[in-house]
Amino acid sequence: MKSFISTILPVFFATYVSAHGLVTRVQVNGGQMINVNDASSSIRKVSSQDPIKGAMNPAVNCGTNAQPASSNLQVQPGDTIGFDWREANDGLWPHNTGPELTYFASCGATTCDKVDSSTLQWFKTDQKGRDGSGQWVQAALMNGALSTTTVPANLAPGNYMIRHEIIALHLANSPGGAEFYAGCVQAVVGGSGTGAPAAGDLVSLPGAYSDNDPGILVNAFDAGANYQFPGPAISALGGAAAPAPATSPAPAPNTGAPSSAPDTSYGTPGASSPAPGAASPAAPGVPSPAADAPAAPAPTASSGGKHHHDDCEEDNAAPSDYQKRKLLKRKASPLAAPAPIDIVDEIPEPALNSLRGDLASLKPRSHNSRIMRRLAFEGTFH
Repeated sequence: MKSFISTILPVFFATYVSAHGLVTRVQVNGGQMINVNDASSSIRKVSSQDPIKGAMNPAVNCGTNAQPASSNLQVQPGDTIGFDWREANDGLWPHNTGPELTYFASCGATTCDKVDSSTLQWFKTDQKGRDGSGQWVQAALMNGALSTTTVPANLAPGNYMIRHEIIALHLANSPGGAEFYAGCVQAVVGGSGTGAPAAGDLVSLPGAYSDNDPGILVNAFDAGANYQFPGPAISALGGAAAPAPATSPAPAPNTGAPSSAPDTSYGTPGASSPAPGAASPAAPGVPSPAADAPAAPAPTASSGGKHHHDDCEEDNAAPSDYQKRKLLKRKASPLAAPAPIDIVDEIPEPALNSLRGDLASLKPRSHNSRIMRRLAFEGTFH
């Protein structure tokens, strides 16, 4: 039996590396995909695909070191927006446990490409947990599906930041185990709606969650349990919106057409950011950061700046020749800046489920390997 384990585990470790992700594309009403690296992209580019650990981590806002995009997506009330969550190398999303949530925030009279997202007040417009079969909706992303949301039908016109979030709960039965993934899209909403969030709908991010909330510290594998979503309730948008200022700047059009040139800006710092030093007009009541520079990634409370959790571990050592050759063959990554080499020993849930039947009867002498520690942590071995 020992030889059986030594045969199969290297296969899994070789197959499932860097198993995290980010928003790489968006789509409106089933139209053409807008890529994070398009010249006219409206998706804020992040510097890491790794999970955000800790509900009060500043990266919960729009992702790790999120940078302003160059354009603003044109949408109408009632439009369907699809978010394509992928690994940085364009592999399929690796997790199947946890909810998906959508927030909007008004950028005021200023288009959102000129706004520091950490100053915004957010209201929730959508949340999804399990489907009719009892399976988490997140599981569909593992097959290449888009995560969709609808622009509220009565939303007043204006400049809005749209934030889509996935919370992976496969390790959430211990404090700090939940993994947050956030992506933001800059948008201009048209139409003639009058709906606005009530004051009680508005939250700060971070600030809307705590690590001990029932929907964050939870046994997500109890299919019979009633899941309690974190954060505020979905806004009814019953308030009256203030009229848009007559001097609102005209947004740059975004046709949604994919760029004709191949994606060569993957991993290039600031590829979709405004030119350094560009003036940022201030909106009434909306603070403007200096040159809208992104905040540096914040360290997690438990690791002092280094990413650690039970099934993922950052490797800061110099890459081997084999790793260098492997990296040269990878597809370019849609990240704002080159991230350190991250070889992650992660076994996704489907692979673990297939292993449990074969390994349940084993009583290993030690739990020195990461896979044994993870299985022991989830209760396979007693």
